[in-house]
Amino acid sequence: MNFHRVGVLSLGVFAIAVLTSCGPSYHQQDERYIFVASNIKLPYWEEVEAGLRDASKSMGVKAELTGPEIYSPAEELDAFQKAVAEKPAGILVSASRPDVFKTAIDTAVTQGIPVICVDSDAPDSRRILFVGTDNYRAGTESGKRMADILKGQGRIVIVTIPGQLNADERARGVNDELKKYPGIKIVQTFDDKGDPRSANDQISKLLGAKEKIDGIICLEASGGSGAAEALHRLDQTGKIAIVAFDKDPETLEFIQNGAINATIAQKPYVMSWYGLKLVDDLHHNAVHEFKDWRTAPAPPIPTFVDTGTAVVDKGNLASFREALAAHPKPL
Repeated sequence: MNFHRVGVLSLGVFAIAVLTSCGPSYHQQDERYIFVASNIKLPYWEEVEAGLRDASKSMGVKAELTGPEIYSPAEELDAFQKAVAEKPAGILVSASRPDVFKTAIDTAVTQGIPVICVDSDAPDSRRILFVGTDNYRAGTESGKRMADILKGQGRIVIVTIPGQLNADERARGVNDELKKYPGIKIVQTFDDKGDPRSANDQISKLLGAKEKIDGIICLEASGGSGAAEALHRLDQTGKIAIVAFDKDPETLEFIQNGAINATIAQKPYVMSWYGLKLVDDLHHNAVHEFKDWRTAPAPPIPTFVDTGTAVVDKGNLASFREALAAHPKPL
């Protein structure tokens, strides 16, 4: 398959997967982990939940996904604080705003609850590690693909969620990559708040004002479908290039019909699968570098696991779909 990058996990991470499958289980019957996420009704988070569920079954532990059904850092923080109060064996969190979550994460770790960030990081907090995409590099991939489509010339807009660290890192990657192409100008950046309707409305308004746009780069899952819908309604499909993010069904369908040129597909299932295994290893001090993760002078496991991306376009869409596992929707 013609995928640009799949990411490299360390041998240590693979060893973790092997070790957790061997020998008698050391898990307690009531052992429970909580994954706190944002906007959990999106297909992206349904795939996260599928990975979490499958990993929990293989390990023999309880795990659940919780969080708001819209993009709301305040509501997500409330869900995180409720999780801490329940004193689970460990917490995974996608920190929608690192500044909002720092104190809460620090408090949880101080209480002896291992916390790791998945998908979106809070690097200045006391979280133990991050599992997810190298978002800066994903942004450079987005910028390069758009530059190739436009042959180095054009006016583009960016659709993102400012203030969310993963999206900000992607935006930084886009900007750095496009410095190589002086003929491309970023004319505006939109905040769609993770809502395709917002992306649709803002793109529609921009084009209604007769603004000349040659390309749209979307740096979160909802923007691609929202932008494609806007172009469809305005009979602009195929006339303005779109590079989307993630692999939700609507995005892949828009690639099929030519409305989206390409998407940078993350691996949310992989993130939650390895995230749960790693936070479980912390809880049990499974890696014997130090006696206890709580008093260790450095984290006893990898501090950054890059789960990689794949660039999907019409040329490799069929093989990409064929390669994807069919994850049933969580109950």
